[in-house]
Amino acid sequence: MADYDYDLFVIGAGSGGVRAARLAAVSGARVAVAEEHRVGGTCVIRGCIPKKFMVYASEFSQHFKTARGYGWSVGETSFDWQKFITAKDIEIARLSGIYVSNLENAGAELIHGRAVLEDPHTVRLLADDRTVTAGAILIATGGWPTLPTDVPGVEHAITSNEAFHLPELPKRILVVGGGYIAVEFAGIFNGLGVETTLLYRGPNILRGFDAAVSRHLADELERRGMTVILGCRHTSLEKTDQRLVSHLTSGHSVENDVVMFATGRAPNTKGLGLEAAGVELGAEGAVVVDEFSRTSVPNIWAVGDVTNRINLTPVAIREAASFVETAFRNNPQAFDHDTVASAVFSQPPIGAVGLTEAEARRRGGAVDIYRSVFRPMKGTFYGSDERTLMKLVVDHGSGQVLGCHVVGPDAPEIIQMAAIAVKLGVTKAQWDQTCAVHPTAAEELVTMREPYVADGL
Repeated sequence: MADYDYDLFVIGAGSGGVRAARLAAVSGARVAVAEEHRVGGTCVIRGCIPKKFMVYASEFSQHFKTARGYGWSVGETSFDWQKFITAKDIEIARLSGIYVSNLENAGAELIHGRAVLEDPHTVRLLADDRTVTAGAILIATGGWPTLPTDVPGVEHAITSNEAFHLPELPKRILVVGGGYIAVEFAGIFNGLGVETTLLYRGPNILRGFDAAVSRHLADELERRGMTVILGCRHTSLEKTDQRLVSHLTSGHSVENDVVMFATGRAPNTKGLGLEAAGVELGAEGAVVVDEFSRTSVPNIWAVGDVTNRINLTPVAIREAASFVETAFRNNPQAFDHDTVASAVFSQPPIGAVGLTEAEARRRGGAVDIYRSVFRPMKGTFYGSDERTLMKLVVDHGSGQVLGCHVVGPDAPEIIQMAAIAVKLGVTKAQWDQTCAVHPTAAEELVTMREPYVADGL
C-alpha cells in the first residue's frame, strides 16, 4: 500500500473506529483517524457512559428509602443537577483524553474534522480542504438520534443528545418511545424526582424483548411512580409560556417542561460521500456489509452502528478486531452475531441473552418455560413490594437453554455470566448441576425445576 498516504483511513473515532485504528497501527500499518466531534463516539460522549452515571445518580432516591427501612436515619436530601453535570463532563473529558492518548501511543494520526469520500481510495478533509489517499477505508461513524417528521412542533422537543446537557432539571418531563433508551431516561428522570410520563405508540414497551420482560418492567415502572401511556402518540406539540403541550391521538393533552423523543436512531451516513464511492446503502442509510464487514467496494469496510446490525458498543469493538485480523493480519475472521447478551439500565434493570419465548416457538418444536417472580430478599425486610422476574426458555427435545431473561437488581451483572453458558449451548440438566450460591437472587436461576404453566393453559 505504499502508493497511498495511509494503509488505513478510519472515519469516526468511536469505540469501533478507535479499536480498529489502534490494532492496525500496532500491526505496523500507517493509520489516520478523522473525527468531527469529540473522540470517544456515542458511547463515551453521549451514550452508555454518561447515561450510566445518570442512572447511578438517580438510584440514590431508592437507596435512601432502603436505608430508612434498615434503620438508618436519613436527613433531608436534595439533588444538585449543575454539580452533577459538571462532574460528569469532567469525567467524560478525562475518558475522551484516554482515547486520544491510546491512538497516539499506538502510532495512529488523529485528524480533527469532517472527512468525506471522493472515490474508493480518496478522502477529502473539509477542515483544510485537502485530500488524502488510503489503501483501505473503514466507516465507523455510528448512529444519530432521529425525530419524527409527521409531528408539527417537534422542533421544540429534545433527543438523548440534549438530555445530557439540560440547563436545569425539569419538574415534569414526557419521554416518548418504548425502546431501551426511552425507558432508561424515563427511569433516570423519575429517580431524580422529576414527574415523569413515558409515552409509547405500541401495545407494550421494549419491542423485541421477551413479552414477560416487557410487561413486568412496565408494571415496575408504574410501581415506582411513573406514568406509562401505551397505544398512543403525538398529533402535535405546542409551545406556550415556556411549557410544552402534547396533543395526543387519544384526544387528551398533557403539559410538561420538557418533551424528549427517543423513538429511534439512524446510521450516521448522510453527506459522507458513500454513494460517490459506490458503497451500497440499505434501509435508513445503513452501510451494507458482508460477514467480514466488507462493503460493496472491496477496499471499504464498516463496523458498528453505522451498519445497523447489533447496535451495541461491545459488538462494534469485536467487529473492529475481526476487521483488522481480516484486512491486516491475513487471518480472516467474522464476528459471530448470534446469542449476544444485552442489558437495559432501566429501573429495575434487565439482562437478556438468547431467544425470547415467542422467537423460540416460531422456530418450531416444543418449548419449556421456567419462570420465577419473587420479592428480592433485600426488599422483603422493609416491606417493599417490588418484584424480580427470571425466565428460562428451553428446547423441550434437546433440553438446550435457548434464552435467559432477568428483570431485577444486578440483572446486567448476572446475565454476563449466564451468557457464557447459553452461548456454549448448555442444557437445562447441565445448568441445574450448578450448585446455588445462597442467599442471592441469582440462585433462582438454578433452582427452577418445574416448567411454568400460565393460567388457563
